[in-house]
Amino acid sequence: MKNQHIVSILILVAVVLWMAIPRNKEASSAEATDTPTPIVVIPAGQNPNENSGFFTVRAANISPQTYIKQIRVRGRTQAFRHVQVRAEEAGRVVGNPVQRGVRVSEGDLLCELAVDTRQSNLLEANSRQEQAQFEYDAAQDLQGRGLQSDVIVSQLKAALQSSKAAVFRAEFALQKIRIVAPFDGIVETRTAEVGDLLNVGTVCASVLDDSPMLLVGLVPEQDIGHISVGASVTAKLLNNEQITGTVVYLSRAAEAISRSYRIEVEVENRHQNIREGITVELMVEAAELSAHLIPSSALTLDDSGSIGVKLIGADNIIQFSSVEIVGDHTDPLNPGIWVTGLVGTVNLVTLGQEIVFPGQRVESNYDWSR
Repeated sequence: MKNQHIVSILILVAVVLWMAIPRNKEASSAEATDTPTPIVVIPAGQNPNENSGFFTVRAANISPQTYIKQIRVRGRTQAFRHVQVRAEEAGRVVGNPVQRGVRVSEGDLLCELAVDTRQSNLLEANSRQEQAQFEYDAAQDLQGRGLQSDVIVSQLKAALQSSKAAVFRAEFALQKIRIVAPFDGIVETRTAEVGDLLNVGTVCASVLDDSPMLLVGLVPEQDIGHISVGASVTAKLLNNEQITGTVVYLSRAAEAISRSYRIEVEVENRHQNIREGITVELMVEAAELSAHLIPSSALTLDDSGSIGVKLIGADNIIQFSSVEIVGDHTDPLNPGIWVTGLVGTVNLVTLGQEIVFPGQRVESNYDWSR
């Protein structure tokens, strides 16, 4: 007989003998009377008894709070106004134009044009006005004595008004040789140099008003209805600087391509340290909601894949409740997430929710109503 056959026979004999040996009645009785280990609920933060011989889950009493929903918008900084200051009269630049980067006040000189014949034109216009005034006064005197016709008086009056208009034009031309800043700001560009000939409409310099500053962005169409003018905004620049502002404008028409709406937020720029064109992240306050602040670890899924939490209901029965996440709470002392879908004050399973299931009864000696 082969060795393999001998080994097989020995194994068979051993199995038969093991099956023939009578069972331990005490062990069999223990297996028959084996019951599930009880699950006890304890308050969050309380340490369980290590020698208790049962499983524990932790729960907390959570009440609803007022949560201000925030809408995240990507945008950029933009000057409150940025204009190109142009010449209103033609002329040659004679004054040294202001340098780029210089902060100016309203009325400060940006470019100065040559006087040329403007002064003489004003003198000539004043002389013609004096002559026209004298002729008109004499004609009125003659008209009062019946020696002058009404037609002549009307013609002289028109000549007087024409001479006054000529004086005004000459004064205006002399005044506009000084191209000045229209408001307080900073000179961003300078296009004129001494000796340049500026025609009417030629740019002398551009002035940027950076106080206040605007934050502009595009709000998706599904969120624009939750924002209103006057809403508070918290913004973060690329250097992590936090600034606050107020919504001052919401467009009524969407952009054709993105179907988004323009939003403008006004922020103070007291130290003029915010530049135009910086990327910024806006958190715009929207609607107020009644929500619950829960730890993120309390979230779980049901059999259908819906996100929710497990609660301790009446008679200590576990319940599953679907929730919707509406925001996060970044306070390092009390981190968590804001959810809606829970009604009133709830007893939330915060730890161990995976070892209990809906409809299961748990044990608890804690008064969850307090």
